[in-house]
Amino acid sequence: MIRVLLVDDQPLLRSGFRALLDAEDGIEVVAEAADGRQALVLAREHLPDIALVDIQMPVMDGIETTRQIAADPTLAGVRVVVLTNYGLDEYVFHALRAGAAGFLVKDIEPEDLLHAVRVAARGDVLLAPSITRKLIDRYVTTGPLPVPAAAALKELTNREREAVALVAQGLSNEEIATRLVISPLTAKTHVNRAMTKLRARDRAQLVVFAYESGLVSPR
Repeated sequence: MIRVLLVDDQPLLRSGFRALLDAEDGIEVVAEAADGRQALVLAREHLPDIALVDIQMPVMDGIETTRQIAADPTLAGVRVVVLTNYGLDEYVFHALRAGAAGFLVKDIEPEDLLHAVRVAARGDVLLAPSITRKLIDRYVTTGPLPVPAAAALKELTNREREAVALVAQGLSNEEIATRLVISPLTAKTHVNRAMTKLRARDRAQLVVFAYESGLVSPR
């Protein structure tokens, strides 16, 4: 059972999402919060698998909520998926840096929302393709590598770099294995070792690193 925490200051949106998620086998909404501060309390109480968190909220916004969830060892199993409207790319990018596992736009189709919850629950990257390109083009630097990024790249083996680059393209471990002609277990090992070396909380942070470091080009 995938346990979900809904965090949004709009009751109508929360009720709509709850009705959709609760009607699906294998998914359960365990709590709702109207702001980030309340979300932290409920997250610690219910320990959900997924927290669907609105970017813009009163009291504590989605970025700070994401940051505090990511920093809390007791919430290590909670994957934050931020909810946004079109045009809020800057907030989304900061949320990914803060530790979000991915993002969705609020006008997502019902079947896509259900799929997204399952994707996030199994640990894969969740980046809405409709705004990913604009996000990357606008907010990823293409100049000289900052010292920390350059040093971090040197820590990765060639295979680990290849794996991270493919993660940034949205490939699963199985797809990475096919592309590199290795076993899925070996692909998973390369990804996990890269995450450890880069201190990445999840695959979404590997995507951010890949573009910021220049390992993958925006174009």
